[in-house]
Amino acid sequence: MRSIVTRALVSATAVVGLAAGGLAGASTSSAAPAPDARPAAVTQDVSAQYDNLGLNTQRAKNWQNWLKDRGQNPGTVDGKLGTASWKAAQREFGFTGKDVDGIVGPKTIKGLQKHLNYWADAELAVDGEFGPATKKAFWDFNVF
Repeated sequence: MRSIVTRALVSATAVVGLAAGGLAGASTSSAAPAPDARPAAVTQDVSAQYDNLGLNTQRAKNWQNWLKDRGQNPGTVDGKLGTASWKAAQREFGFTGKDVDGIVGPKTIKGLQKHLNYWADAELAVDGEFGPATKKAFWDFNVF
């Protein structure tokens, strides 16, 4: 009988406390800000990032296989052009040392444009910009 009375008393206290806005601690309106509150650090898995430059998965796999056939190591042939794939491409383009970084920037685009001009007779301007003509030539090159 005593436990029933205790539960009823606790329940009644909870209802009164909620109605008053202050059961077991501060409510949202009266909570003090945390000292030195900082946003949580955002981390990203860099290995999960990829840039297919407009290629679908199958054409990206074709590119990875082409690099592999040329003696480069693009990593897993999965249709996701990540750092390993772009390092392989950069090596194929003739990059050495610190230029082999797996980052798709203007230098890599220039290498790709030279590559497409040589292997696909694309007649692209080697300007380091991934414009419509470069995108189409890269798409067409990976049709096999």
